[in-house]
Amino acid sequence: MYNPATFSEKDESVIADLIKRYPLGALITSGPSGLKASQIPFFFRPNGERTLVAHLARANDHWKDLAETSDCLVVFQGAENYVTPSWYPSKKETGKVVPTWNYETVQVRGVPKVIHDAEWLKNLVTTLTAEMEAPRQKPWQVSDAPHDFIDAQLKAIVGLEIEITSVEGKWKMSQNRTAQDAKGVALGLADPGDPHHNPEVAAIVASRNQS
Repeated sequence: MYNPATFSEKDESVIADLIKRYPLGALITSGPSGLKASQIPFFFRPNGERTLVAHLARANDHWKDLAETSDCLVVFQGAENYVTPSWYPSKKETGKVVPTWNYETVQVRGVPKVIHDAEWLKNLVTTLTAEMEAPRQKPWQVSDAPHDFIDAQLKAIVGLEIEITSVEGKWKMSQNRTAQDAKGVALGLADPGDPHHNPEVAAIVASRNQS
């Protein structure tokens, strides 16, 4: 992706954190059927951050292309928001400003492996369910559902592992603006009365533009 040094994020822990906060990724391949894309939640394999795991509906024939290719791309989209020129102090000074968009994103490339093993799939959904349900007061567990129902559900999915070969992070958060303009963006986004109010992006802009 186009990623000027001003916006490039190299810290692997920061990149991994975005994937954990926004696990729904756009899985993209160029295989025997041409370009295909599927929105799928991804998770790191436990005890490591070099392999992504997921599952697809067996009815989604994207998995057939994944089984025939040695490369795929997953795009994770983090916090994002429109940026109005009205937030820039420089608007009053020169008028030479235009709208833009702030965002954080991660692109992961890797080697896909399709998995049909029922035990692997059961372990996967059990582990991921436990992880996602952990914050709840009464977490739901896979074992709460009837065994025959779960077995039928497992037959309707296929597993996916992606061995990561490269990762690229981009945090475009007004770092290309002056300190005054970046501060204006943070203040505008933090204003609950502004129609483009977004406190999450406001905090990121502020942290990325500390002098």
